[in-house]
Amino acid sequence: MAGRKSDFTLPTNTLDELFSSQEERDEAKLSKIRDIPLEEIDDFPDHPFKVREDEDMFQLVESIKERGVITPATVRQKEDGRYELISGHRRKKACELAGFETLRCEVVDLDRDEATILMVESNFQRSQILPSEKAHAYKMRLDAMKRQAGRPRKENGVPVGHDYLTGKSRELLAAETTDSNTQIQRYVRLTNLVPELLEFVDEGRIKMRPAVELSYLNEDCQRDLVDEIDLNDCTPSHDQAIRMRKFFEEGKLTTEAISAIMSEEKPNQREKIVLRGDRVRSLIPKNIPINQTEEYVCKALEHYNKFLRNRAERDSR
Repeated sequence: MAGRKSDFTLPTNTLDELFSSQEERDEAKLSKIRDIPLEEIDDFPDHPFKVREDEDMFQLVESIKERGVITPATVRQKEDGRYELISGHRRKKACELAGFETLRCEVVDLDRDEATILMVESNFQRSQILPSEKAHAYKMRLDAMKRQAGRPRKENGVPVGHDYLTGKSRELLAAETTDSNTQIQRYVRLTNLVPELLEFVDEGRIKMRPAVELSYLNEDCQRDLVDEIDLNDCTPSHDQAIRMRKFFEEGKLTTEAISAIMSEEKPNQREKIVLRGDRVRSLIPKNIPINQTEEYVCKALEHYNKFLRNRAERDSR
């Protein structure tokens, strides 16, 4: 047994942590925080979250003018020496509006996929996220997760199947978010919509389920649908979206078919008559039960219409 070599070794960074003080570790972290000129910081490629110049932004500008950037943004250094913003796009914009020339940043060592995952995680803490933002963010993160999981391992050299990775990545993501596996899949489908239809989803004019059905149409059919929506000022119901998808899969979804489906009257688009309950009830005798109110009102209207006709006949003589 003598001379046997132990297989147990500690990574260098673990040894450093064991034999360094908390103060030294804090100083090492602080050394990665610096003020970087705004002109040297590039936005994250295809950043899915919008930076709005709204009331919250103006409040952030005033806060930064008064106290500076309290929480540093997160960036990574690129091969060309410039920096790529991972989290802090609103802080960067606020600094620009405040007239600052630099942004307080923490520089992290991450590859593109790791940076994508962190970018999505940090922006999901926003109070308001549009469906389009969530859709593109989920897709970017799932793609990054699949690339990470699908890289061949040294011991087998065989990448994992794409379908398996897709389902497994959604399961992992669902465990970390408030959306289910199915809901995440629906959001990702929205990325197949043309910008005009996706904007209708953001505005609430098209709901999630019909939007998912429409995402299976090709671009030409979707643009024909946009024209019909603009022309008739109405959006498709879930049932109409299902039929359009079925026609498309059968090769029958022509411009005329879309027009015919969209010209149908939907129950929620029929004119509604709203009667104030308290006012109507005050005009109905107390001995009339609530469940007979509709019949009473209809009979009263019949008598009133008869009265109007008789008066019109008398006036015409």
